[in-house]
Amino acid sequence: MPRQLRLVYEGAIYHLINRGDRREEIFRDEKDRLSFLEMLGATCAKTGWQVHAYCLMSNHFHLVVETPRANLVSGMKWFLGTYTMRFNRRHSLTGHLFAGRYKSLLLDGSSSDYLRAACDYVHLNPVRAGLTGAGQALQTYRWSSYAAYLQPSTRPRWLRCDRVLGEHGLKESRRHRLEFARRLEARREEALMVDDRIRRGWLFGAEDFAARLLDRLEAEAGPHHRAVERAETEEQKAERIIQRALSKLCWREEELARRRKSDPRKVALARQLRAETAVSLKWIAVRLGMGTWTHVSNLLRVSSVKSED
Repeated sequence: MPRQLRLVYEGAIYHLINRGDRREEIFRDEKDRLSFLEMLGATCAKTGWQVHAYCLMSNHFHLVVETPRANLVSGMKWFLGTYTMRFNRRHSLTGHLFAGRYKSLLLDGSSSDYLRAACDYVHLNPVRAGLTGAGQALQTYRWSSYAAYLQPSTRPRWLRCDRVLGEHGLKESRRHRLEFARRLEARREEALMVDDRIRRGWLFGAEDFAARLLDRLEAEAGPHHRAVERAETEEQKAERIIQRALSKLCWREEELARRRKSDPRKVALARQLRAETAVSLKWIAVRLGMGTWTHVSNLLRVSSVKSED
């Protein structure tokens, strides 16, 4: 069976799910969960993503992510690949961590119903899993964005709460946050009654959502109005960074190629590319003339240790 095409465009919103290979744990302890959230924050910094909700279980995760640029695929590749390497290194493992491709449910952002329903579904996931008892507040589950909705001081910078609150008809105030909590707690009994389109579909929206997507894709296929081409790709962003660095160093492309593979200025530029884009180590190695991707990885690791010392 052919793989389902990923639909990517500027401003797309997705409900993303991935499970552990053979349904095994992808989070063994608190450090793994903190590492995952750290990597999510780094991915948002690279890609410009806005996270509306998340929930980490033992063998899978849920994310609701908005992509201002059309970069879901490159962002998820870096995010899941980097977390897998960290997890395997920490637990002395090798091989796959996740079970194949992640599931992406495209959400209709033109109406308040669908993003709100998807985020409520994510926040109520601990109830469905039996992790919060009848007398236990939903916010006591630590590994969900729900508690951060209620406590602004604990929110990571990459978590966006205003849109979901707004789609509940609420604002960013203590009174409205308490109302948000009341509504979610009241829905605990409904947690098992989930729209099948959220569980099994590929898009979740109004009846004309699929037609609007087709119209958009057809418009983008025209010779003069391609939104995907207008969107800055990760490689284009990386090229801008490289050109600025070359200008600052007063280097031409020939000088970049001539410099040794481990030149400290090349290493610094490689580190910047890893921090600010989702391009691969292989791409960086070829573009900067630094040998193999493993050589680049070792250089970055060594320079990181030195900076910590």
